[in-house]
Amino acid sequence: MPIITLTTDLGTKDYYVGSLKGAILSQSPEATIVDITHEIKPFDMLQASIVMRNTYRDFPKGTIHIIGVNPDVTEESRHLVVSIHEQYFIMPDNGMFSLIFDSVADEVVALTLQQRTEMLSFPTKDIYVTAAAHLARGGSPNVIGKPVKDLAELVMFRAVSEERLIRGMAVYIDHYGNVLTNIDSKLFKQFIKYPNFSIQLRRSEYEIKEISKTYGDVPNGEKLALFGTTGFLEISINRGDASKLLGINQSDIIRIEFYDHPNR
Repeated sequence: MPIITLTTDLGTKDYYVGSLKGAILSQSPEATIVDITHEIKPFDMLQASIVMRNTYRDFPKGTIHIIGVNPDVTEESRHLVVSIHEQYFIMPDNGMFSLIFDSVADEVVALTLQQRTEMLSFPTKDIYVTAAAHLARGGSPNVIGKPVKDLAELVMFRAVSEERLIRGMAVYIDHYGNVLTNIDSKLFKQFIKYPNFSIQLRRSEYEIKEISKTYGDVPNGEKLALFGTTGFLEISINRGDASKLLGINQSDIIRIEFYDHPNR
């Protein structure tokens, strides 16, 4: 039974998601549809890439992922089927691939499918669903597209380090107000020789000087930092909204300074 996942910025208030699912079931009635999220901020490709980057590994081989975020609506727009890690990803050629993956795809085709309607405003339904149904039936990507190599690229700001400093940024804020950064544990461990550090947040009066293992390591309402299941540093408040209470927004700079003595 094929699995088709949906990641979009369509929201759940309107009819768009229901229409999208109906189109999938009309063409692939045996499909299992999994909603990853429809609450991506409109047109926010960075947020969509963070969600997909931390989700796809949990799905089995052969899963088909539809990523309907900021698909261009001109006649010249390219839409892709990407085969990588034994899964398929159907997405616009708008640079999201470069944000999701660090490795080279096994195969990429630009879809040559014709619009099912004359309306160009909903390619997620009119093009991506048809491609997903074809793949769900065991069809080859080459039948519905032509091979391409020159994909659009976007460069996500990567955490950088100096002698005693890591400089990263907030890249995603989840439903609970937890702030995910782009500072990974491997980079942090490179500074293990320094016994003390200070994680400095957007508002100068807030800093964190230790890494917790769980949210419960601090009292309710207290701020903390931990490395979550993603492997990246997360700024949180135990049973609170870190984004609001600490004044952190997506793209804000997060600094970690390392030093030898606790009383710097």
